[in-house]
Amino acid sequence: MDLKETEILGDAINDHWYYSSKVKAVEKFLGETPINTILDIGAGSGFFSKHLLQHTSAKEAWCVDISYASESDEIYLDKPLYLRKSIQTIDVDLVMLMDVLEHVDDDIGLLKEYVEKVPSGATFLITVPAFKFLWSGHDDFLEHKRRYTLLQMESVVEASGLELKKGAYFFGGVFPIAAALRLADRSQSKARIPKSQLAQHSRFTNALLKGICDLELPIMNFNRVAGLSVFCVAQKP
Repeated sequence: MDLKETEILGDAINDHWYYSSKVKAVEKFLGETPINTILDIGAGSGFFSKHLLQHTSAKEAWCVDISYASESDEIYLDKPLYLRKSIQTIDVDLVMLMDVLEHVDDDIGLLKEYVEKVPSGATFLITVPAFKFLWSGHDDFLEHKRRYTLLQMESVVEASGLELKKGAYFFGGVFPIAAALRLADRSQSKARIPKSQLAQHSRFTNALLKGICDLELPIMNFNRVAGLSVFCVAQKP
């Protein structure tokens, strides 16, 4: 999770339709995956790790991000939360890369690096932004290198040595709205301005978008057609 987005939304992030829906999708997609220790790569504020510490059986989380000013050991809801700029071999159950791979030149290389650092049987949860044609100033603002189709992401996962368990798109319900807005914006301006598209919406708009995403949750495992995000679950053999 990019710290730039945390700075924009502040304390409102927990109720923002995008992030509140995404954490629900994380829980849904992980299903009954046993979680004891979390390794959260590119964790930023640790938003997703903190949610899992609160809502699952997870007992501790290691958040790794090169942007941290310093390393620290914290306590979150009576559970250890370790903030690190880098990490070596570690015994974990779940490795998360939440919108991380699109930031690096060598996505397969980065994924392989962490595959080698965790034990066999570790589960990987990976999300990335979907579809190159949705590229906008938001991607420039966040310094993305690429967006992915589901098949492209699944190829990266398998090339890294992981065994793919399942893949799907999410935010399919709001996909037509977002696609129309981005394409309209592109047609009106030749110059793409790096600018975040995250905003604090009215209570009605926020509730409406949350409602659309909630309706999608029961069927998200089967969505291989379209969405704003790609989700993949894989396991180290």
